[in-house]
Amino acid sequence: MLKIKRNMLSVALASAIVASSGHAMAQSAQDAETTEEAKARAEAEAKAAVDDTRVLDVLEVTGIRAGIENAIETKETSTSIVEAVSAEDIGKLPDTSIADSIARLPGLTAQRDRGRASEINIRGLAGDFAATTLNGREQVSLGNNRGVEFDQYPAELMSQVVVYKTADASLVGQGLSGTVDLQTLRPLDFSERKFAINARGDMSRLGDEKSYGNRFSLSYIDQFADNTVGIALGYARLNNPNQGHQFEAWGYNAGQLGGGKLYDFENDNTRDGFMAAIEYKPNETYSTVFDFYYSRFEKEEAKRGMEFSTGTVSNQVRDADGSVTSYDFTGFDPVMRNDFNGADDTLSSFGWKQEFKVGDAWSIDLDLSASRAERQERILETYAGFPAGISDSGSARLNPDGYFEFDFGFDYGNPANFRLGDPGGWGQDGYVKDFEVRDNLMAARLDFERTFESGMISSIEFGGNVTDREKSRASNENFLCLVACRDGATLAIPAGLLTGSGFNFAGLGSLLGYDARAALESVYALRGNTNGDIANKNWSIDETVTTLFVQANIDTDLGSVPVRGNIGLQAVRTDQSSDGFATYDGNPIGDPISGGATYTEYLPSLNLNFTLPWEQKLRFGAGRQMARPRMDQMRANAGYGIDRGRDIWSGGGGNPQLEPWIANSLDLSYEKYFGGRGYVSAAYFHKDLRTYIYDQVVPFDFSGLAVPPGTLPADIPPSTIGEFSSPQNGEGGKLKGLELAVSVPFDLLWQPLEGFGMQASYTDSTTSISPDGPGTSSALPGFSKYTSNVTLYYERYGFSVRGSRRSRSEFLGEVQGFGGDRTRILFAGEAVVDFQIGYTLQSGPLKDLSILAQVNNVTDEPFRSTYDGLDSRPRQFFEYGRNYLVGVNYKF
Repeated sequence: MLKIKRNMLSVALASAIVASSGHAMAQSAQDAETTEEAKARAEAEAKAAVDDTRVLDVLEVTGIRAGIENAIETKETSTSIVEAVSAEDIGKLPDTSIADSIARLPGLTAQRDRGRASEINIRGLAGDFAATTLNGREQVSLGNNRGVEFDQYPAELMSQVVVYKTADASLVGQGLSGTVDLQTLRPLDFSERKFAINARGDMSRLGDEKSYGNRFSLSYIDQFADNTVGIALGYARLNNPNQGHQFEAWGYNAGQLGGGKLYDFENDNTRDGFMAAIEYKPNETYSTVFDFYYSRFEKEEAKRGMEFSTGTVSNQVRDADGSVTSYDFTGFDPVMRNDFNGADDTLSSFGWKQEFKVGDAWSIDLDLSASRAERQERILETYAGFPAGISDSGSARLNPDGYFEFDFGFDYGNPANFRLGDPGGWGQDGYVKDFEVRDNLMAARLDFERTFESGMISSIEFGGNVTDREKSRASNENFLCLVACRDGATLAIPAGLLTGSGFNFAGLGSLLGYDARAALESVYALRGNTNGDIANKNWSIDETVTTLFVQANIDTDLGSVPVRGNIGLQAVRTDQSSDGFATYDGNPIGDPISGGATYTEYLPSLNLNFTLPWEQKLRFGAGRQMARPRMDQMRANAGYGIDRGRDIWSGGGGNPQLEPWIANSLDLSYEKYFGGRGYVSAAYFHKDLRTYIYDQVVPFDFSGLAVPPGTLPADIPPSTIGEFSSPQNGEGGKLKGLELAVSVPFDLLWQPLEGFGMQASYTDSTTSISPDGPGTSSALPGFSKYTSNVTLYYERYGFSVRGSRRSRSEFLGEVQGFGGDRTRILFAGEAVVDFQIGYTLQSGPLKDLSILAQVNNVTDEPFRSTYDGLDSRPRQFFEYGRNYLVGVNYKF
């Protein structure tokens, strides 16, 4: 289809309207219209025509540029400071992962989990500080806290993602760092039936290891009854096996590796996602839409490796930092591990929205919604080792990629060299943890809007929203025993359990492999773990949040400068409570305990957009932003006892009375647009966190808790006021930064470069926040001082090519640690490169059939951390290889 340049089309349409308006002015005497009035009307109509050409031109553009231009339009027309990603076509976001697409936006980054982008960090703050909505409705989460795992949402089912960076009183459930709104399509936004199918073969490769999977999606959109009824259905399936390697150091003593872990992973990820929307709009005064979303994500991970101490070392070679980079060892006696990690996640969300127009000036919206998530997770450990009296010897050397390689004397793939048992002397032959997370949220929202035909206020919105949320976590943990734990029993590995022994990492060509799940069913007996720390992993949180808001929308002129925006206020009342267990000596199962708090926060907001000549915009935002505390910190659980040395009560646990993080924020953004096809921008943000949450020791009244059994009256402390270590609201700090961004098709610079283009952004941030309290030096979770994204593309004559690179400097990330709880580790900076090439048929019976090939993580970028910031002292190293996809998309 012929593509007319937007600027030329705009001039043609504007000129035609101005000419016709001139003819109308010639008839002004007959119409009793003054020359000034006609001129004003002509200018307004010409301006409207220029704006309208954008809609006409969007219909002419498809593929990469269509997604870019739609996102630019969303950014340009918003009254807030936002970033956006739009689908290139039905069922086709720019990336295979929704998180990968979001992470390319200015000021945003992603943390990878098992090689997949999962958590999103906005402007240097961890996922705890952000909020995620689906079609404007708050979503629950599958982890222990509030942060959404974005790989739960198939990219094929999303039409657009909008990230709000500034506060907005009408945005309910917004976050402190930002709000990510995932949007599915609306069927009545289309004028005809649409059907799209996408299929891709998937291969993951790490060294010589390969695994094969697939992706498949269907989308169907249709309209009925003279386009008053619409239906949209979407289904997406992912089967993505992959593999990985891990090295982890236990620490260094005078530069010498003190021991560590080596692992090989084999992951099998299967996800099914479904969305449906039914829309009804019989007239201009009433419309309603019901939408539903569901996904199930099954993750299985077989994990083989070893844990080891270094034994007796000799022949050490040190570098200039004093780190030992190679050494020999004897007396090496590792614990061989064959583990299984599995999770079965389900997520569902539905909403029903009704919109009423009452007269010419009033509108009323009623929105009912619910969101539900459930995770069933198992972490299984089994152990094997050398027979008694046997040990190995060999050598180790540092690989500059970030791990140690080993030369061993034994064949570690031969099962005859090992026996099941407790080679580490840990008092167990294995261990199994079963976790369950449930999260349920129901919400109701009622909005009113009154519009005005004149004056600086174009409309006033007001309304309220009520959400009721309940989240719980349950833990059931057991020791595995061959006969009776701590008896020293060992067992030859049954031949029926053996699996492949390929390893190919850290110098090992093979390593013992057997089916840990089958061993659990056939070899081991279970003995329950009733230690107090297990009871403290069982808790529930209830929240009822009532939000009232009022917002005045501004549409006026400041001299000759058009000004749009809004000013508003939210009043947010939270009633929170938690149930848990209090454990103490003699009662590791614990007694029920509860607690809670009620508080109200007032959140003002202001957004002003100044439209300057030559498609320039100056935006200003100010407001107070809030993020509710982590749920694992709000748990009522406690463990306590008597400190005999000081004769006082002491303990530690969660804090159900925690209040939220609060920040006063300022934003300033300059944007220059190029006919809706490109833009450049520079933005400054400043957040003053009035409070931050970190562990503190505070006075605590233990009078309501039981006295440990067997405590003599003389041993009871004289005062019930003791010390309790728990998360508390404390001193905050500042976070500020500069964001630069450009999105430009190169033909704007030189016509022969039509089809070529670039998107790029760079962020430089600083912070004074001490997340562990004043005087500490720990890094702020999720904070990278520098982030950048660059995408180069070409699209013309059906051909498309795109290469992207996103990078971030070092950051404090969160991973699953010992006991299944979350732990934080300082990871090194990383740069992830992706590449895509495709061709779309331009004519013939298969017109619009596109063929594509993609490579994700082209450079096999590892996920790694170090001790003391020294590359010669690696701490953790994960690598997952490259991911290749080849497939077809077809729509009709």
